[in-house]
Amino acid sequence: MSAPAIKIRITVNGTVHVTDASPTMRLLDFLRNELGLTGAKEGCGGGECGACTVLVDGAPICSCLMVLGSAAERQVTTVEGLGDGAGGLDPVQQAFVEEGAVQCGYCTPGLVMSARALVDSDKELTDEVVRTALAGNICRCTGYKKVVDAVRKVGAAAPDAQATSDHSKEQP
Repeated sequence: MSAPAIKIRITVNGTVHVTDASPTMRLLDFLRNELGLTGAKEGCGGGECGACTVLVDGAPICSCLMVLGSAAERQVTTVEGLGDGAGGLDPVQQAFVEEGAVQCGYCTPGLVMSARALVDSDKELTDEVVRTALAGNICRCTGYKKVVDAVRKVGAAAPDAQATSDHSKEQP
């Protein structure tokens, strides 16, 4: 049984939304069903796979675990909110394309959002750092090498980027 609807104000991809909704509605359901933003996918429904990852105030969050009431008055960014707004890709998205880091694509939005948060963190993007940051995103199609390469490519393009390479592992 859900809680009674209340007025909730949330900013998604730079647009303020005021809605009457149950504060216990999952953020994932609000994004997909109310706003039509279907990039975040439900994989496991329990925060284990990362397919539903979005950024909340810049931090990667599994939207299947966050209730709408907890997202009130916060900034949410979905994969649809990346890029230049005119169809141009975000550098992380572009690197995924260039490195061939996409297979079936189901997990890709979550991986991109986790990678975007990592790139924004200004950490040195070594293989180990990237693999650790993406450990909450499960992909059943790939060995993660191309995903790691894509994230490191974005880091290498950033000013003062320094990284080391170790592709001996196949899991993030």
